[in-house]
Amino acid sequence: MVPTPRPGILDIAPYVPGDSAIAGQAKVIKLASNESPLGPSPRAVEACREAARQLHRYPDGGAFALRQALGRHWGLDPARIVCGAGSDELIALLVRAYAGPGDEVLYSRHGFLMYAISAKSVGATPVMAPETDLTADVDALLAQVSHRTRIVFLANPNNPTGTCLPASEVERLAGALPGNVILALDAAYAEYVGRNDYDAGARLVEARDNVVMLRTFSKIYGLAALRLGWAYASPVVADVLNRVRGPFNVSAPAQAAGIAALADDAHTAAARAHNDRWLPWLREEVLKLGLDAPVSAGNFLLIRFPATPGRDADAACAFLNQRGIIPRRMGGYGLGDSLRVTIGLEDETRAVATALAAFMRGGDGP
Repeated sequence: MVPTPRPGILDIAPYVPGDSAIAGQAKVIKLASNESPLGPSPRAVEACREAARQLHRYPDGGAFALRQALGRHWGLDPARIVCGAGSDELIALLVRAYAGPGDEVLYSRHGFLMYAISAKSVGATPVMAPETDLTADVDALLAQVSHRTRIVFLANPNNPTGTCLPASEVERLAGALPGNVILALDAAYAEYVGRNDYDAGARLVEARDNVVMLRTFSKIYGLAALRLGWAYASPVVADVLNRVRGPFNVSAPAQAAGIAALADDAHTAAARAHNDRWLPWLREEVLKLGLDAPVSAGNFLLIRFPATPGRDADAACAFLNQRGIIPRRMGGYGLGDSLRVTIGLEDETRAVATALAAFMRGGDGP
């Protein structure tokens, strides 16, 4: 006799993060996890260091100061903000609060893996809608909505494809969903988007009780190690999330660093400018090699390889690894022909382009 988990738990394929090391190589270029190449704001580092002096104290359980700072920075109502240990926790809390056995959680074909994992963890059924050109398709999503649908997750921009829907399409999706179905807009990469037709979701949250916007400090703010995210929701949904979250779910150093990061506009602008320069540069270099890469609105590029043995994504990954470069394999997303590469520092990004060129030539050259 051994303890037995609930039905479905053992069907979950555990989330596998991007690699951080290569056996036998002391120095690597890690481009597998969409981390900011510029790192955190020095102000955030100092705030975290100062908070460490009080590690014997519990953090503010309501993240009051952080919510006030977020409200001021984005022009939002702090009472409708719920903070979490990364947006991952908030995804899990939404699913736990609103879905269960017999319910369905809907997302686009190549959406973030945590949507399906969170659904299965509560006994709900994850449902994937097909995409068009690696982009979420509103009509396809709506065609999958049933009386069992409880949550629709839309990552916009999407990870790992980098594709992005305009505000008009997101509004169309929100307007067509039943009022009892939550539309969770995962805008982890919103700060990188420069399109005029984009909206992260705050306006829809304020217009509809069933829309939730999810954000994170892990990407452009460079605070991935601290696990800090936030949700903006209607008062009704925010109340539910506050009922199911842990009482001290966000650490004091994370709260302090988040407040300081928000205040350092120059550092955030530098991170955005760096990405604006090197993301299109890398895509152009990739296209020159005859490879495909969708236009990305994030801080990463999805690179697609031919099925030819020795020229496929697995071979490319092995070749890059030999040169100390760590991309992200995409088989878990149904994109086994692709690798996802984060935009690194200038020398790192150039190293990727040089290595890919050598790989496509047959492995010759420096």
